[in-house]
Amino acid sequence: MTLLGIIGGQEILIILLIVLVLFGGKKIPELMKGLGKGVKEYKNAVNNVNEEIDSVSNTEESQKKDEK
Repeated sequence: MTLLGIIGGQEILIILLIVLVLFGGKKIPELMKGLGKGVKEYKNAVNNVNEEIDSVSNTEESQKKDEK
């Protein structure tokens, strides 16, 4: 199975080799650490937005129930 139906195994291997050549073996762990932190921050932001939406939705539902 290909990644997103677009990138196959050979393409991923070529991309990894290009990254290795451009950044070298010593920089890759630092890049991955930064990427991991970025993904973690993104997930936290998405969770915060979802919680805010749920909070507003629950508040509106309870106000509608109180009006009846």
